[in-house]
Amino acid sequence: MESTNVLLVDDLPENLRALSALVRADDRVIHQARNGDEALALLLEHEFALAIIDVQMPGLDGFQLAELMRGTGKTRHIPIVFVSAAGKELNYAFKGYEAGAVDFLYKPLDPDAVKSKVNVFVDLFRQKQEVRQMVEQRDATVRELDAVRQELEHALKVRDQFMSMVAHELRTPLNTLYLEAQMRKLQLERGNMDHFAPAQLERMVARDMRQIHAMVRLIDDMLDVSRIRSGKLSIRPGRVDLEALLQRVVGDLSHQASDMHSELRLAIVQPVAGCWDEFRIEQVIVNLITNALRYGGGKPVDVRLHADSESARIEVIDQGDGIPDEVLPKIFDPFERGKGNNVPAGLGLGLYISRQLAEAHGGTLTVRSKPREGSTFIFTLPREQQMSTLGSGRNRDILPEHVPVSS
Repeated sequence: MESTNVLLVDDLPENLRALSALVRADDRVIHQARNGDEALALLLEHEFALAIIDVQMPGLDGFQLAELMRGTGKTRHIPIVFVSAAGKELNYAFKGYEAGAVDFLYKPLDPDAVKSKVNVFVDLFRQKQEVRQMVEQRDATVRELDAVRQELEHALKVRDQFMSMVAHELRTPLNTLYLEAQMRKLQLERGNMDHFAPAQLERMVARDMRQIHAMVRLIDDMLDVSRIRSGKLSIRPGRVDLEALLQRVVGDLSHQASDMHSELRLAIVQPVAGCWDEFRIEQVIVNLITNALRYGGGKPVDVRLHADSESARIEVIDQGDGIPDEVLPKIFDPFERGKGNNVPAGLGLGLYISRQLAEAHGGTLTVRSKPREGSTFIFTLPREQQMSTLGSGRNRDILPEHVPVSS
């Protein structure tokens, strides 16, 4: 149990000693003041359950001290018991009650009465403290519940937005496939087999594969977010030559760059190999290059590979409009989608997933960008000597991170 403070104010040391001995208890701290100024200093420093004040003191008397206490918020509610050696005929008691006292005692004091009164006020103070703590706990609980309610409302809102985005993003390739199927059906019904000549058929298959790939990519992103949330997205390390990997990825995406009137330029500043998950590293690089093509404004995109004794560094640099200052701090948040260039923005999961994969390898994914100066995404991976924890086991799980999507 916490100790309770009691203030005794009297200009005579012997009175303070006698009163202190009378009201002392194991669960109390007795503070003594020999004048009003000392009492005010103690009142500002501590919280008191009760103040027992002698009326007749030189300088600031008991009534004046009480008046000052009642005028200050911190001391306004402290119960005051006045003590006086003056006779009752001076009517000090009436003046004391007018000054805000809860009781008035005449000397010589009745020890039992003093102890009883002090016990009552100390108990009342403790009850008041318990009630205040209960109110504070209740208020804290209400605030927590309100925060949970707001989080749930936000989660529901994000879920609805997410479902809307998924429906919208899937509808585009599905509509294209549906229209293609309808057109082929019509040509078959008309017996127009020239429409299915090898060259035509090859173009049909290529268009179908693009639409199917777009849908598979969306589904993979959603599955990866679900795995990240549950901590089940594993890393399977193996020997990876980053130069060969980048050459393959850049070659595969060159056609997409050409279709977007852009160009991919690869620079191997320093070749490097290491122990990483090749599939996941490729996933990050594809995300970064695709993102750069989408927002690069049709200008060339540079991919550079650097290395030093501690890490490998891949930079993907576009020359687009850059990332607005208000968007930059949250660019790696889930569902944060860029705008511009009249290019579909996707689900806004690519950069979020990419950063999670970078950190799962013990690396980092950061961005530098200024409006109208393009963006540089920097993907770093630790070299082999720092990857022993990855290489020692078959899998390494990403720790779960809260993502506001309902399962």
